[in-house]
Amino acid sequence: MPDQDPATAALEVSHLTVCYDRKPALWEADLSIPTGCMAGIAGPNGAGKSTFLNAILGLLPVTSGSVRFFGQDYRQVRHRVAYVPQRESVDWEYPICARDVVAMGLYREMGLFRRVGKAQREKADAALDRVGMVDYGDRQIGQLSGGQQQRVFLARAEVQQADLYVMDEPFAGIDATTEKVILQLMTELRDAGATLLCVHHDLPTVADYFDHLILMNLRVVASGEMHETFTKEKLTQCYGGRLELLSKLTDSLARLEAMRG
Repeated sequence: MPDQDPATAALEVSHLTVCYDRKPALWEADLSIPTGCMAGIAGPNGAGKSTFLNAILGLLPVTSGSVRFFGQDYRQVRHRVAYVPQRESVDWEYPICARDVVAMGLYREMGLFRRVGKAQREKADAALDRVGMVDYGDRQIGQLSGGQQQRVFLARAEVQQADLYVMDEPFAGIDATTEKVILQLMTELRDAGATLLCVHHDLPTVADYFDHLILMNLRVVASGEMHETFTKEKLTQCYGGRLELLSKLTDSLARLEAMRG
């Protein structure tokens, strides 16, 4: 992992707007993600969270605004960014085994149109081993469970040795064992200096998993360190005062309030 200047943000977004049929799906989003943190993106359904990820990665056209990764345009540093999409967006019928999926993360090393060699297979197997999936390397990805599929895609991202990992709901629809494995690997990546940016659907656990939080509801409602952002006031602004939701967060809010002083 290359040395990083801590003064340079891993991600800097300014006035980012995305429209579908002239209707804003994301409006004037502004945020800055520091290097070496685990940042969660939370917000109600339809808040533009996945749209935001797709827009910053150039997978969607943007109406206006700018995006900088480590102070540069994405095309200049895309090899430093790894992406784990939503499982629902993947074609699981595609005839490819788990090992070859992971080896796709070594595309810069293999070069275009080159086949997976011994060195790449060994690196892929090592990455699969780190997520407890090395015994499934020859399995077609569609034959794996949802949690196993997510582990494989996390291994593909990890083998890239990226500086920024962008993940769209990595904890959605997985078993408790897989959740523990993913969280452990994410923590290890962060501790090694990487930055992680994840859409997270389970608000009661967001304060336990992340140290930075973006609250989003068609715009960026709040962004900053967890103890500054995960407050009743800002959650109410984002979720519209859904009292039944806020009541479930009593313990998390109390822990962070104690941290604040």
